[in-house]
Parts: sequence; C-alpha cells; structure tokens
Amino acid sequence: MQFLVFIIAFPVLWLISILPFRIFYFLSDLIYILVYYVIGYRKKTVRANLALALPNLNDLERLEIEKKSYHHLCDMFLEMIKTMTISSEEMNKRFTITNLEIIKEYEAKGKSIMLIAAHYASWEWLITLNQKLSIKGVAVYKKLANIYFDKLVRDIRSKYNTELVPTSLTIPLISNNHKSNIQCVYGLASDQSPKADRIFHWESFMGIEVPVHTGPEMLAKKYDMTVVFAKVKKIKRGYYELTIIPLSDDPNSIPNFEITSAYIKEVEKQIIEAPEYYFWTHKRWKHRR
Repeated sequence: MQFLVFIIAFPVLWLISILPFRIFYFLSDLIYILVYYVIGYRKKTVRANLALALPNLNDLERLEIEKKSYHHLCDMFLEMIKTMTISSEEMNKRFTITNLEIIKEYEAKGKSIMLIAAHYASWEWLITLNQKLSIKGVAVYKKLANIYFDKLVRDIRSKYNTELVPTSLTIPLISNNHKSNIQCVYGLASDQSPKADRIFHWESFMGIEVPVHTGPEMLAKKYDMTVVFAKVKKIKRGYYELTIIPLSDDPNSIPNFEITSAYIKEVEKQIIEAPEYYFWTHKRWKHRR
C-alpha cells in the first residue's frame, strides 16, 4: 500500500517541481485557499499559539499574521518539492549567505560545528550551505512512516551532499565521527516542544515559560563543538538570506543552558521581526507553566 501511494504521488510531485516559478507560486496560492479556507488545517492550534505568543496584538492583527503564515506554509511545502529539480545556480540566487566567512573560519579551526536553526522562513533550503563548505554536512530529521516517501525526502535533502540521520541515530553518529576525527557541521531545528520524558530545562519563550530542547548544547559540550545559530530571513517570495550568528566557540566555558537560552532569544527576535514566517501549526506551548 505504501508503494502504491508513492508511485501515484511521485509523478505529480515531479511535475510540480519542474513548473516555472510564476505557475509554481500560482499553484501555491490555490493550495493556500484549499488548506486555509476549505480544510482549515490546524486553525485552532495556530490561533491559540498566536494568542499566547502575541497578546499585545489585537484580533485583526493576529488574523493577518495567521493568513500570511498559511500562505508561507504552502510556499514552503512546494519549495521542498522544487528542490527535486532546481539547479544549483538557481538555488544560489534564491538562498544567499551574508557572512559565509564566519563559518569558514570555524571550519578552519578543525572542530565540528553545531548549527541550530528554527522552524522559520526556509529551514529546508539550509541544505545549500553544505555545498559551500569542505567539511561533511549532517542534517538531523524525523523519519517518515512511509519508507518510500522517507527515501524521497532523504534524496531531496541530500542533494547538496548532506547526510541525513534520523533523530534516534544522531548520538551514535556524532560519537563515531568524533572518535574517528571526522569534522562535520550538524544541523538541527530545535525550537519545538520536547517530549514530556525529555524535559530537563525550562526557558521563557515569547513570554511563556516552556520546556526546551537542550540536546544541541549538551552534545556541543560533550564533543567540544562550536555552536552557531542559522538565522534565515525571507527577503521576498522564493528568496531567502542566511546569516550565521555565533553562540559559542568554547561551550564548556559557559554555564549549562546559557547557550540554549541565547538560542531561544535569537528565535524570539526572528518571530518578533516577522511572525508570519514562523511555523505556528506545531503545539509549541502545549507544556507551559
């Protein structure tokens, strides 16, 4: 059954990926109408999240952000499909890096790099960073139930020589690479809510105290990795800009959870600057006190 679903869906996805951008984004507009007005995908969750995180705004202001966020969500979904066939030249025009020299300097020091991102703007196209580095790129992802779609996602995200590793295999991989002196840049999106049995630390996020992922910081300390934040900004539709924000070059010299706290503050800045590009459909504030 999984294979049947895949062989039906794959040609459609491929055809979408080769569409000219004008038609491509027109399709995204149509999908937005379906997802937002017809299906109403996770509207209750989005509205609850916006009310919690942005209480200073009135209902009309939050409604405007809500609609823009769904529009962006549809763009993001299609842009991931576009990665199947987009050329490197086109991708480099659409996803630029403002300060590549910073991460190149860290790369030259010989230590692995922990690159933490948020589910904001375009985390999917962060994979293009790897083609500009000489060290190995590893992206942590959540494995899909359908093995054929899981392989497709791995193929798409591995297009720029990025190795994908499921969350369950992340620690063994980092440990083995460290023992073998294999320098890597590890990419993780760590702004979502951790599972209840993995809550070790709480932080104020958008004015609400919530549990946060501490894994990236703890791994960076254990394996002496440089920690940076990947700040992605949406310039206009289909165009993004990455800025590398250093968080620590010597994580073991910093008290526990301060790197995590600095990361959360950077994510907050992004959201406050342009909240419509955050991934509001996740239940980020389901655990709070």
